[in-house]
This record gives sequence, C-alpha cells and structure tokens, in this order.
Amino acid sequence: MQRVSLKFLAKELGVTEGTVSRALNDYPDISKATRKRVLEVAEKFNYKANQTARRLATGVAEAVAYLMPPNTNTIAEPFVSQLLEGIGASLAKRGWDLLVVQASSAETEVETVEKLSTSGRVSGVVISRPYKNDHRIALLKKYNMPFIVHGRSLQSDDYAWFDVDSEQAFQDAVTHLASLGHQRIGFIGAPLDYNFGQMRLDGYKKGLLANGLGFDDAIVEIAEMTDEASEAAALNFLQSSPAPTAILCATDTQAIGALAAVRSMGLIPGQDMSIMGYDGLDFGKHTNPPLTTMAQPQSNSGREICDMLLAIIDGGNPVDYQELRRAKLVRRMSDGPVRP
Repeated sequence: MQRVSLKFLAKELGVTEGTVSRALNDYPDISKATRKRVLEVAEKFNYKANQTARRLATGVAEAVAYLMPPNTNTIAEPFVSQLLEGIGASLAKRGWDLLVVQASSAETEVETVEKLSTSGRVSGVVISRPYKNDHRIALLKKYNMPFIVHGRSLQSDDYAWFDVDSEQAFQDAVTHLASLGHQRIGFIGAPLDYNFGQMRLDGYKKGLLANGLGFDDAIVEIAEMTDEASEAAALNFLQSSPAPTAILCATDTQAIGALAAVRSMGLIPGQDMSIMGYDGLDFGKHTNPPLTTMAQPQSNSGREICDMLLAIIDGGNPVDYQELRRAKLVRRMSDGPVRP
C-alpha cells in the first residue's frame, strides 16, 4: 500500500501542503476548525508523518540523549539499564528517540558534551552521577541545551534535577542496623569526586553520631563501584580486630562483593554478618542471600526524569523542576540481629 503523503491530504482537503503540515503540528495560526478537518482526514487515511520531514519542518530534533558516566562499563549495568527503561517509556509516549552517548574517558567529556550540544541531533540531555563540581553541567548551560540531572552537584540551585536524599538514607540505614544491636558498622563508599559519594559518607557519619556510635577509619574504605573492589575492602574489614558485625555499602553492586567476602570466610550473610546496599536494583532479589537495601526505584525515576525534561523542552523553567525523594528500607535476608 502506498504511503499517504502531505500532498495527498492537501488535495483531499483543498488546501496547501503547508496548511496541512502546520495543522498537524498544532501551529497557533491555524484555526480550530481547519485543524479538526485535517486531523479527521489524516485519521481516515491512516496518515503517518514522515519523521525526518517533520523534524526539518519544526526544527525539533525529537530525541533526547542520555550521557553515560565515563567509568560505566556497559549499558547493561543494572543502574543504567533500569534508568534507561524509564526514560525510554517516557519518550515512547511522544514517539521520540533515545540516544545513548558515552565519552571514551573523563578527559574527552568536554568534547563529547560540546558536540552533543551543537549537533542538532537532540533536544535535551539527561546526565547522572554528577561530580561535586560538574563541568558537564556548566557546558550544557553555556550552550543553552535543555538538561536534567539525576542527582545533584554541590551547587544545584539553577538547573533541573531529580534526586533521592542519600545522606538521609545512609543515616536511616545506620539507625536500622543499630536497632538490630550492631555497634561496629563498616562502610564501603563510592569515590568522593562524585557528590553522592560524599553525601553517603556524610550520612553514615551522621548515623553513627545519632546512635552514639564511634567512627573508626579502619572499617571505612572508599572503593570503586565494582563487586571486586568492595569484596577486597570487605575482606580487609573481616580480618581487622575487632571485625565489624555489619557492613553498609554505597551501592548494591558493592554489596554483592561484600556478600562474597563474607561467604569466603565461611560466614553466613544475614546471620553471622549483616550486609546492606543502596539503590534497590532488581538483581538484589536474587543474590545469596537476597539483599537488604535502601531503595530508589530506577525505572520510575527514569520516567519522571524524562517527563520533567520534556516539560523543560516545551518551555518550562528548569528551576521549577527540582525533586527530592526519600529512599525506603527494603528488608530481605542479608541483615539480622547481632549474634550473642
């Protein structure tokens, strides 16, 4: 079957192709009656817009980019894949595309952001895991590219962001472990050039203070966000004297490594040693044992983040789109009371 074109619709309606195009794209200079006629005929003949032509006509790229952090190994990383699932669901409602972009290294991020901002290929950008002082944010502002951040930098007053209060989450996590009788709680943190890494460490320290527990840097280690690095950190803790009775990890991925370390010492996670993560990623349901975590649902976050970005692209003020949520405790089987 031949594709129905603008020319065909214009002939049927007895108007110009430009009028049809402007009516389909909801231009304000087209009357409601004309727009109604055009839409009815387009529906009658099952008209499908030529996406490339529409983009050229409107000057809107109809695509959003997700800028992956440079140290992310794969798009299949659980944090990234669940976030992208939500972003994709939001874009699908408009028929827009998602472009995933990653700089080859931290050093090439400037070039990547500049190219993305000036290429005309996207109408907005989502970034995650912001640094304390994030040069990507400064560049996106410079080029007037609509964007939203999953997280916050140190200074976050003048741009759009969606974040979960990770400082409060880690204070809550320490309080939970303290309520189970744990007085020596180890901490495996994320690199402190990321703002969330600092906030989670600060939350851990505040949790200790609020529960009358002392800080001991012998059971605190800042590690890369991999299971291998956290397994090594947890083994160091377990070989210290006295060893902690619980370990709190900055991410669920790190918690997997801590679980492995506990098992390798012949101990049972959740019984001999409590392990907690943060993120609430789906794989935590299937770890050995299932992981207790402070959860921030990524797919829901992705949808909300992209909905906010689309509103900004449509003309919304970025500072009106700043959302802070609270993580919730999801108890499974990797935590428990201190053994007598």
